[in-house]
Amino acid sequence: MLAQGVISTPKISYFSLLIVIGLTVFMAVYEVPGILRDWVINQNPVMLDSGDIRDGKCSTQKGFFTTCSAHLNYTYNAQTYDKDVEIMFVDLHVGDYETNLVISGDHPDLATLSLGIDMLWNRIITLVVFVAVLGGASITIIFQILRAMRVRGQLRHPAQLVPVPVEITAFDRRRERLAVTYADKIAGRKTGRTAQTQFEPGQEPLLIGEKGGKAVALAVWHGGTALPVLLDERLERIDMAAEERVKALAPLVAELGGRPPQLLAQRKKGPTIWVRFARFFLVVLLIVGCVFGYWLWYVTSADSQFTSPAMDLNNMMPAPLNRWGCDQLKKRFGDQRAPFGCTASDYTSWK
Repeated sequence: MLAQGVISTPKISYFSLLIVIGLTVFMAVYEVPGILRDWVINQNPVMLDSGDIRDGKCSTQKGFFTTCSAHLNYTYNAQTYDKDVEIMFVDLHVGDYETNLVISGDHPDLATLSLGIDMLWNRIITLVVFVAVLGGASITIIFQILRAMRVRGQLRHPAQLVPVPVEITAFDRRRERLAVTYADKIAGRKTGRTAQTQFEPGQEPLLIGEKGGKAVALAVWHGGTALPVLLDERLERIDMAAEERVKALAPLVAELGGRPPQLLAQRKKGPTIWVRFARFFLVVLLIVGCVFGYWLWYVTSADSQFTSPAMDLNNMMPAPLNRWGCDQLKKRFGDQRAPFGCTASDYTSWK
């Protein structure tokens, strides 16, 4: 039998899962409606020479990631329409883009830029890649969490222990507790799987050597579990009598020339991967806060209801927030045309 709680799941895993899922949903919600609109328009496109494209602009990030937005005003079959369009695609283009106003012959209320039609498959592939990468990351994190939970369940029952050396990949000592991340990369099965454990105050991992500048510790496979369990230097994680511990440790201590080496002697090189993850997601959290603050400024203090991309952001807000935001805009601009996200069925008046 092994002690319970010897396999832990970092809290950052749950936090990162929420962030990655949120980004995946955001990408889908942000891009899918525009792609579906342009797909319908592409079935029966009608180019309008009389239409007006206002505030058209494109910006490129990282040299290839391009977003374009514009306000479209046109008349078709004696009906006037106002639309706001934003598209995202990947392109190595240098300079300006030339584009025209295109509507659907079957649904004239649907309008876009001809650039969006030309880049339709580019946009679809870009979205699929983003969702696949973020979705794959979500599935990986979920799998790791479920695997750790399953191993913890298996450790409740006795099983044969098979010793295995593992590589210490990171450790973090906070107060009196020690969190250690280790990987099965050295001997036997070499699964490459990574696990984390937390030692109680006063406990240290049982270090048995060094390889490639990294500490090597002793762990055990517990029956058919998917992750090895890291042992402590006094073998207190194994349920055995004191005499058995002394007998089991004697040859190890003799081989190591006395007391096993301490992890304290290992010099910590830079922040651990979990610290880097925490910093990354803190930046993401700050970005989310800035976006929310920008939206709040738009609905309460902006000089124009057609401020872009704030009105697109307002349109993507959950229904209660969108409704509240539109109410704030209507208080200041109620005598003017409603912006995208706040229009009624006629696409002009306030909803």
